Amino acid sequence: MSIQALAATELVALDHYNPNEQEAHIVLDKAICRKCQEKPCLVVCPAVLYTLDKNGDINFDYVGCLECGTCRVMCKDKGIIKWEYPLGGFGVNFRFG
Repeated sequence: MSIQALAATELVALDHYNPNEQEAHIVLDKAICRKCQEKPCLVVCPAVLYTLDKNGDINFDYVGCLECGTCRVMCKDKGIIKWEYPLGGFGVNFRFG
């Protein structure tokens, strides 16, 4: 199968992730997120890493983060209280763009 025939989700699955398990590069303030009515992070994250739990709280799994910054830009209530690129050697390693 050619690379052009793969869907975006299949391409993301080919990437390699080396998470910094000592420190997340994105941190949420769940109290701020709980008050957010729109919750754009649920729909703008291309890796679909933001989810709602059964209590309506936002959860985020930074391990599969593509480091695009879309969530930070779209978070108008500033519920993302920390967003920075992972330390050198950690984070995503893109294999096919």
